[in-house]
Amino acid sequence: MSSRRIVSGMRPTGKLHLGHFHGVLANWLEMQKQYNCFFFAADWHSMTTEYADTAGIRDSIHDMVLDWLAFGIDPEKSTIFCQSAVHQHAELNLILSMITPVSWLERNPTYKEMQDNLSAKDLSTFGFLGYPVLMAADIILYRATKVPVGHDQLPHLEITREITRRFNHLYGEVFPEPTALLTESPKVLGLDGRKMSKSYGNAIFLSETAEETRKKVLSMVTDTQRVRRSDAGEPDSCVAWSLNRQYLPAVQQEEICAACRTAAIGCVDCKKVQAQALIDALAPFRAKREELTAVPSMVSEILAAGAVKAAQHAAATMLDVREALKV
Repeated sequence: MSSRRIVSGMRPTGKLHLGHFHGVLANWLEMQKQYNCFFFAADWHSMTTEYADTAGIRDSIHDMVLDWLAFGIDPEKSTIFCQSAVHQHAELNLILSMITPVSWLERNPTYKEMQDNLSAKDLSTFGFLGYPVLMAADIILYRATKVPVGHDQLPHLEITREITRRFNHLYGEVFPEPTALLTESPKVLGLDGRKMSKSYGNAIFLSETAEETRKKVLSMVTDTQRVRRSDAGEPDSCVAWSLNRQYLPAVQQEEICAACRTAAIGCVDCKKVQAQALIDALAPFRAKREELTAVPSMVSEILAAGAVKAAQHAAATMLDVREALKV
């Protein structure tokens, strides 16, 4: 089954939002039907940026995994675990850090970008610079052959591939070189028109109430050129309209577009339709989440069982690594 193995993780840095729903979970749901999947809560990766305040990581892990389960990620089909519960992640990360040139890490396109975007945090740390090494360890520890990524993440995977090639060149062919499994990751716009992100304060969270969702949708930016209700609008210039493309049937989209362009419908009425469509789409997920919440110990039990299973694979890999290293 290693030839059909996929590893993917998610950082527990807060509540999941619609961007995670469409960009990650929808892909995971399809993958678990076809592959042997290892999905993990990347708590050590969270510490690369949240090291100064780790108090919320544990609760974020619980809430995040609860969202996974409510969406349909099935522990009977996929191995679900917490990164820090499998110590071999740290062991292999240390070994790989010994052979990874600093120049490879400094040219990582996300390194400078994240420092600029998170300028309020001191990210001049060894852990932040070296997080691609930890990412490589996460992947090759399970000898995954494919890694689900979007086009913008290909440079990250290439660092993993370079580290894998270097290890195999130095010590022998221990690891398969993982290849990209390109996934659809639609850009979900936030309330203000930027990419939806918790750090931007513009997110619609999966676990919030229907009324909270409605209030947020009604606050979304619309067509800034449409000053008065009697003005014709342009849906393609409207931030709020982006939700319609995700949740309204094509026929209804066409009707609203025509009404907007002739001023037959106002922005508030349009957003009311959008809000209800989104609430209806999320209703099954939210109902399942509420049902799962009634069993407080379930998440911890699933993570514990998943860690045992993951550790078995990880331990077998590390035996081969130590043999290759002659240590």
